[in-house]
Amino acid sequence: MAAGIDRGIVIDRAAGTVCLAGEWTLMGLSARVAARRRELATAQGCAHWSLSAVDRLDSFGALLLWRAWGGQWPAQVELSEAHRATIERVARAAARPLVLAPSFTVADAVAMLGAAILGLGVHLRDFVALLGQLLLDLLHLARHPREWPMLEISANLHKVAVKAMAVTALVGFLIGVVLSYLSALQLKMFGADTFIVNILGLGIIRELGPVLVSVLVAGRSGSAMTAQLGVMRVTEEIDALAAMGISRSLRLVLPKVIALTLAMPLLVLWTSAVALLGGWLSAWIELDLSFRYFIDALPDAVPVANLFIGLSKGAVFGLLIALIACHFGLRVRPNTESLSTNTTASVVSAITVVILVDAIFAIATRSIGIPG
Repeated sequence: MAAGIDRGIVIDRAAGTVCLAGEWTLMGLSARVAARRRELATAQGCAHWSLSAVDRLDSFGALLLWRAWGGQWPAQVELSEAHRATIERVARAAARPLVLAPSFTVADAVAMLGAAILGLGVHLRDFVALLGQLLLDLLHLARHPREWPMLEISANLHKVAVKAMAVTALVGFLIGVVLSYLSALQLKMFGADTFIVNILGLGIIRELGPVLVSVLVAGRSGSAMTAQLGVMRVTEEIDALAAMGISRSLRLVLPKVIALTLAMPLLVLWTSAVALLGGWLSAWIELDLSFRYFIDALPDAVPVANLFIGLSKGAVFGLLIALIACHFGLRVRPNTESLSTNTTASVVSAITVVILVDAIFAIATRSIGIPG
């Protein structure tokens, strides 16, 4: 007779019996599972198995035994009804055929495309509904001026504008330095140093300024708006507001939309000015271009229409970013996975929409503000 480790298995080959004892669970076997497998392998062929001394048996231990038995019951087995039920459950699972995932076909691709189109349609429907609700809120406020949420608007203005000035100024300054430095290297080769003013003025005021600020605001303020509304959905604060008869769109969404729409042109102006300052600093170092000449040449190189185009872009981009952020924030379901998914979708969608609308602006204003 040979005894196993910790009296777990006792094998009597002469009598053809195997006695199991102790805990046959994942926790109990984890430290010596390899030894148990070897002992069970040596016990194959024995006709009588006794599990009456087994204290606990889970699916892991039952699977070890079922594989040691070769997928069928031995001739004689002594065990309790609970242990028998555990082994039978494992046996049924092992007998179930493995179903392989079908290969990806053209029909699956069409189905995925259709689902994406339907999902886009749902988003557009909800977005239009949110926009319509905001218009109704504006009509209501026009009839009841005392109900304007001025406190919420000012608080959002502080968060999206004042607190964003530092990061937008830093990024704008660095972009201006890099753009000016790379342009100066090429212009110096052709003796066209003075055209650095045209490149910086048009590039920053008309295009880079609004787009750069929009990307930063979408990642900073847009994600914060979505996360704030999403957390309020998770904690049921929005439901509490509805129960008290307080409009969520009037108190939560409208102040964010108004604040970001007003703040974006100011941030565009601020960032463009700092970017031009960085561009002049690089041009002064590389091309010895004086600040006085830069300031005097800028109005001639960049017509004032470009400034209005840039500010208009900022207002439109701010409106779209706020609407998209609030749209995804209100779609959050009461779980953390939905919160993270909608926050990511909000930022990606806002940046994508900003780039698309900027392309539309470029086509619509292609004959405005471009020096002849």
